[in-house]
Amino acid sequence: MAVIRPFKAIRPVKEFVDKIAALPYDVMNSEEAREMVKDNPYSFLHVDKAEVDLPLDVDVYDEKVYAKAKENLDKMIDAGLYMEDEKPNYYIYRQVMKGRSQTGFVACASIDDYSNNIIKKHELTREDKEIDRINHLYNCEAHTGPIFLTYREDKNISNIVNEWIKKEPIYDFKAEDGVAHTIWIIDDEDTVNKLQELFKSVKYLYIADGHHRTASAAKVGHIKRAEKDSYTGEEEFNFFLSISYPDSELEVLDYNRTVKDLNGLSTEEFFKKIEEKFEVIESDEQVKPKEKHTFGMYLEKQWYLLKAKSGIFNPEDPVDRLDVSILQNNLLRPILGIDNPRKSKRIKFIGGIRGLNELEKRANTDMKVSFSMYPTTTEDIMAIADSGEIMPPKSTWFEPKPRSGLFIHKF
Repeated sequence: MAVIRPFKAIRPVKEFVDKIAALPYDVMNSEEAREMVKDNPYSFLHVDKAEVDLPLDVDVYDEKVYAKAKENLDKMIDAGLYMEDEKPNYYIYRQVMKGRSQTGFVACASIDDYSNNIIKKHELTREDKEIDRINHLYNCEAHTGPIFLTYREDKNISNIVNEWIKKEPIYDFKAEDGVAHTIWIIDDEDTVNKLQELFKSVKYLYIADGHHRTASAAKVGHIKRAEKDSYTGEEEFNFFLSISYPDSELEVLDYNRTVKDLNGLSTEEFFKKIEEKFEVIESDEQVKPKEKHTFGMYLEKQWYLLKAKSGIFNPEDPVDRLDVSILQNNLLRPILGIDNPRKSKRIKFIGGIRGLNELEKRANTDMKVSFSMYPTTTEDIMAIADSGEIMPPKSTWFEPKPRSGLFIHKF
């Protein structure tokens, strides 16, 4: 049984919500963040990427950055840009991008559920990224960006959501990227209690996006426990901010690849090698794969459709049958020499939101060959997490991404 617990949100006052709401800290670098905030003193990036308010020569992991984040957060609250709800509530958060919506519950999840694998993972984390978020959370004493979770849909919960979103929202705005954000507060005590009971039937939660933030939140919770002579388990540091989406609401986008060179091979040698594992079909148009185990390849201003031949992967293995695994194990590693895509400087990953034109652009300029992918599915993610396996790097890309700064969970 997973814990999805209501909480007292600290949230923006209505007139500033569209100015405060910001993209997650990890989708842009510091230079891009500085550009985003230069005309917006209210942007939550002043908290999530506080280096934007420090000199350029200050390292992004310097203690000054985390102190500045705390200072900026306190200033925003003290200035009246935020309000705190009087009692624990659930919140419904809907985003609409290009006509497609995704709707989830903003609530708190349990660090014990994370430790006990009730919140299931499918990615490895890096220590340096964990330390960064640990320092940020610990200094701010707050969760400032929600973890993106999913669960197998419960129709009874969805029915309540469908009825509740007929009510007046507390926020309704469109961000600068065209994505619409609408939020409702479930502050009726009977409905909150009913949802708490219904959520007890949710057996597992799955991290869709935010493995580093989840690991960091859990570690900060354990640090706080160690600082106490005793704790009950009900303290707010035992829980972290999350948005839980039923699996039916999510769409995973493709996460494409582009490679610097052909690993010393001539074009003719390269084709000869890939034809051992893939059927290669020349295309007169851009290739966006329409089914699993097919790939687009763009090389020397020409698109090709690649179809994986039978026998090159295990269809019973949830990791081996992933398209990202098939490409890595049968082309990127043995032919192009990309042994470790996490560390190789010869490969770049392009989120599907940027389109196939970006793959062409890169292959025509600073790279050599690009590959378009069929998206990993939510079912794939759950199957791999349930089996205790780890997905290859850069397997999933989710859009739209929940905005930070809309909810703060103080602990």
